[in-house]
Amino acid sequence: MSESPFNIDPHLVLWEEDVPAGTHWSGIIRRGTTLRLIDLDGGANISTVFYNADEKLERYNMPDTLKAQHIAYLTVGRVLYSDMGRVLCSVTADTCGWHDTLSGMTDAAQIRAKYGDAPYQAQHNAMYRNARDSLLIEVGKYGLGKRDLMANANFFSKVMVEDDGSMRYVAGNSKAGDYIDLRCDMNVLVALSSNPHPLDANPQYTPKPLKLIAWHSGTAGPDDQCRNACAENQRGFANTERLFR
Repeated sequence: MSESPFNIDPHLVLWEEDVPAGTHWSGIIRRGTTLRLIDLDGGANISTVFYNADEKLERYNMPDTLKAQHIAYLTVGRVLYSDMGRVLCSVTADTCGWHDTLSGMTDAAQIRAKYGDAPYQAQHNAMYRNARDSLLIEVGKYGLGKRDLMANANFFSKVMVEDDGSMRYVAGNSKAGDYIDLRCDMNVLVALSSNPHPLDANPQYTPKPLKLIAWHSGTAGPDDQCRNACAENQRGFANTERLFR
């Protein structure tokens, strides 16, 4: 097998997949597997939700993720908590440096008001999609629906909160080839949508493509950076590992 262009041992790679601009994807990623998200062209926004694949009532909890780690955004060394105090995923590598946790996702009304109407009947695969409906399509494949959507992560996007409380989208945060590695510390259902960020000021509908690579990475050891980032994370990993004993 040839050497991976993304510095991953090719013998550990399970699969690779391209996600076209403006589309959506979902899959179950097993514990001890890392999922790499690669921004192929730069400027991507990937609205993503996470669930415990074995008990889908347990899912990503944005407030607990932020307050437990005293953070406002995701980058290397940080984890994504479930609403049961367990670690769904850990950020083990990140070339981008800032991933938005605060801004939510686009819906059909926002896309229509901002970019105009481009339905499938007229535009076919070039239709304008929105993150909310895209994610509902994906989670619906696993028996989930509207009530199961929660606050999402927006990978590759940066949003600053100003002193007056206003939120400012920072254009150009992610460059072509930037990536983030999400090690799954549980069996995780991941659903994502490649659609513009809700605060992106670009008047043109220009979603960006994504590449996914999954590989066997193993689970967090005692010296793991994410585990030892703070005392709360040590407890979170202990709660998670108890589930698998």
